[in-house]
Amino acid sequence: MARDIKLGWDVEALNKAYRQGFMAANMGMDKTRCPYRGEVVIAAWEAGWEDADQVARDDRGQANDVFSRIA
Repeated sequence: MARDIKLGWDVEALNKAYRQGFMAANMGMDKTRCPYRGEVVIAAWEAGWEDADQVARDDRGQANDVFSRIA
């Protein structure tokens, strides 16, 4: 497994942080509650959180479009 010893992260750790950030947003957890330390891992967690938030906003927008066509 490739690991950057200086920074203390590897690709698997970044993927895990991303997935956990995605799940945190889906559960309604605030973005400021990131449990990680270290800029790179925090960025991965926040990217997951932001992606999930965008998916939720897109879903709400599509639902509103459907309801506006029905009404």
